[in-house]
Amino acid sequence: MDSQDNILEQGKIEDEKKVEEVAAAAPSAEEPAATATPEVETAAEEPASAPEQAEAEPAPEAQPSQDSEAQKQEQPAPEVPEQKSYSTKEEVLGRVKEIAHNEENPDKDEIDHLKTTFYKLHIAEREAQQKAYIDAGGDPEKYEVLPDDAEEEFKAEMIIIKEKRAKIFQQAEAEKATNLKKKLEIIEKIKTMATSPEAANKSFNEFKELQQQWKEIKSVPADKANELWRSYQLHVEQFYDLLNLNREAREYDFKKNLELKIKLCEAAEHLVDEPDVISAFHQLQELHQQYRETGPVAKDLREQIWTRFKAASTVINKRHQQHFEQLRAQEEDNLAKKTALCEKVEAIAKEENKTAGDWEKRTKEIIAVQGEWKKIGFAPQKMNVKIFERFRAACDDFFGRKAEFFKGMKQRFAENAEKKKALVEKAQALADSTDWKSTSDKLIALQKEWKTIGTVPKKLGDQLWHDFLAACNHFFEARNAANAGTRNVEHENLAKKRDIIAKLKELAENAADDTADKVQQLVDEYNQAGHVPFKEKDKIYKEYHDVLDKLYNELHISVARRKLDNFKSNLKNVARRGEDALDNERGRLMRRYEQLKQEITTYENNLGFLNAASKKGSSLLDELNQKVQKLKDDAELVRQKIKAIDKQNEESEEEE
Repeated sequence: MDSQDNILEQGKIEDEKKVEEVAAAAPSAEEPAATATPEVETAAEEPASAPEQAEAEPAPEAQPSQDSEAQKQEQPAPEVPEQKSYSTKEEVLGRVKEIAHNEENPDKDEIDHLKTTFYKLHIAEREAQQKAYIDAGGDPEKYEVLPDDAEEEFKAEMIIIKEKRAKIFQQAEAEKATNLKKKLEIIEKIKTMATSPEAANKSFNEFKELQQQWKEIKSVPADKANELWRSYQLHVEQFYDLLNLNREAREYDFKKNLELKIKLCEAAEHLVDEPDVISAFHQLQELHQQYRETGPVAKDLREQIWTRFKAASTVINKRHQQHFEQLRAQEEDNLAKKTALCEKVEAIAKEENKTAGDWEKRTKEIIAVQGEWKKIGFAPQKMNVKIFERFRAACDDFFGRKAEFFKGMKQRFAENAEKKKALVEKAQALADSTDWKSTSDKLIALQKEWKTIGTVPKKLGDQLWHDFLAACNHFFEARNAANAGTRNVEHENLAKKRDIIAKLKELAENAADDTADKVQQLVDEYNQAGHVPFKEKDKIYKEYHDVLDKLYNELHISVARRKLDNFKSNLKNVARRGEDALDNERGRLMRRYEQLKQEITTYENNLGFLNAASKKGSSLLDELNQKVQKLKDDAELVRQKIKAIDKQNEESEEEE
């Protein structure tokens, strides 16, 4: 799996987790919303012995409905408690089996954690397998992901857990329906009690028992919760309106309710010390539920106790709101960071990569950016998927073009390997040849051609070079052994040329009338001397021409003579490249000679048309005569060079 696929898989897991967490954070219908305050408590809940005692408690500010869809969607995800770490897929699978096959109620957070951990390990294992395949020389285009038994087993166990959770959910829904039925029955019973003051007084104990039963009954269906609670409150208030208890019983009931509400206030106030803002918020919801299920207190204390509880609730709600405002700000900051990373990857992907080194350098840069991406948290929900798709598109573009480049490079490697194999075969065919000069030239040409061929994979390239070098060395070692005597001759030639150079230097110091003739004689002797050792060739050549140039300058020898002497000196080097080199040079000179002759003929024909009597014609005639003479001098120099080549060929034939 490519690096960009790792990012995709992780992104999917994160997005799924985000959705599930948001859904889990939404308040249930049987609980008050995060910012909800207790519902209106009226004096109808307390025993009344006088009209003024039946006045309602002050109503809190109206709150939005618990069932508001907008409020559900705005609920942030609760923080996930720290989960156990797993280092292998087997450990994760073992825990999944344990959950699937025992009586344990599957915890959603743990199930999500196990799923995320398993696929992180699974992806890492597949990447390692692919890397090992490629490092072993495998073709990335032909790599196939093999089925994973552990993954199939994991999926099967997760299906069992899913069915188990669905069954638990269905049981919970059935229980809610039963609870609804029970609470409706309680409301009906209270309704029948609240027909007259006498009936209410007689049924007070039964009424208190029904209230206790109501508290013990838990969740009901969300769409029935508010309506059910309003109905319950209505009939309880009606009951208290009719209730005629004595003052002592009423005050005892008020006192007991006050004690309970003071404890609820203290509990709400202590929540400010809870470091976990989410936990504090959910605990506050539970306290609100208990507060509104607790009966009324004395009239003069109602406003005071409610204000205290409301003040403590406000502190927790503000902390909760600030916490998620910070989260939203962090998500916006994360979006800005991820946008910057997208731009960075897009810029890298646009850069031109000419070599494998360029691609590897850019790959490391993109992998580094992917590492930064993984460290950044969620972006806002509306943009989270879009920004990830943009990032993945840039990565896919880069890695797709990289794959094409290396596919082409692999093809070039194969072509280069075939070319080098052909050169190896040619070199091996020449290795046993005894035609020293011709074969040397051919092997040198093969070596030059070898350098023009591009690279091949290192292991194969090293083997081909070893075979090629072995064939060349085999021939040159045999040639060197056969030409051992030739080296002695070359050293003798070197001694001769040094002696000639010494004589030329002496002439340069002691010029005489016959110096020019002596210089020409020594030049001829130098040109007749054979080859010198290759390492000394350039040095002796420079020393010879330096002293010769000095003599020519002092003796005023013509430029043409110098060019001819230099040409003769270089003929030995041309001859070393073989007869073909001399023949090619002679052919070039012959073409030049014929060209000069044709130009001379053309100018001489033009001279016949000029009027030598006119001043203008006389000036032009002089100019043409000078050009003709220059062409004739050049033609003579070329002819002398051709004669020198012919003489060199004759000497080479005599040596053979």
